[in-house]
Amino acid sequence: MKRLSTIEAPALAGVVREKTARAAIAEIKNCYLHGAQMIDLHLSCLADRSEDNLRSIIAGSPLPVLALNYAGAYDWSAVPFTEEEREALFLSAVRAGAAGVDMQGYTFDLPSKTAFCGEDKYSFTKGDPKEIVTDPAVIAKQCDLIERVHGMGAEVLLSCHPGIAMNRDQIVELALFLEKRGPDIIKIVSIANTEEDMLEALHTMRALKREVKTPVSYHAGGKFGALSRVLCPVLGGQIAFCVDRFSESSTLEQLELSGAKQLIEGLKRL
Repeated sequence: MKRLSTIEAPALAGVVREKTARAAIAEIKNCYLHGAQMIDLHLSCLADRSEDNLRSIIAGSPLPVLALNYAGAYDWSAVPFTEEEREALFLSAVRAGAAGVDMQGYTFDLPSKTAFCGEDKYSFTKGDPKEIVTDPAVIAKQCDLIERVHGMGAEVLLSCHPGIAMNRDQIVELALFLEKRGPDIIKIVSIANTEEDMLEALHTMRALKREVKTPVSYHAGGKFGALSRVLCPVLGGQIAFCVDRFSESSTLEQLELSGAKQLIEGLKRL
């Protein structure tokens, strides 16, 4: 099993959001043929999430698979998982051969998915950020899950989507805070509502590369965030999330895979 954290950055991840095993395997093959180096498999889109079905998908992939569960179905409607069900599905995916899982920052504290619920005592807790947990009891449970996944031979990407604009100091402090839980990759997505926010995102990626030992995937969403999806990987981000073939299920802001491959390779040669 190839370790996701050791793929040379930026790793091009082919995002797969399909309903059936056959469709997922076909999309994985398309991603592989067009330059992906890893697969970002959305478990919640699958109609059949049994371990046998996951095993058939992962066995059909020539690329290492990162399994994630953002609890959104193929049509983006909510899938009402409990946190215990999401944990069980992560472990099932690892047993089925996934190289890693994407554990969200709000894991085991569902209210913090949509609003900050902790004590406001850090720079990164200002402005009501989402998916950030500071409760030691919840963090201990997350650390336990990370250790269980590691014990099964897989890796953990710990992701946070705060949903607000944040400066470089806040994001670096947040990354260092998350790093203490022992993930193999950290992913943070802030918001760029202005050109100044977007420029700050680029400075942030360089600061993350300098100051955080764990590989970090960072970019910004929002009106002015699109450019950061391309430039942050070039500036040291670990993963660029890409779509091979856009559909109604796609995140339309993500990069087009073959174009991203050419653009990033071209920029790296400058």
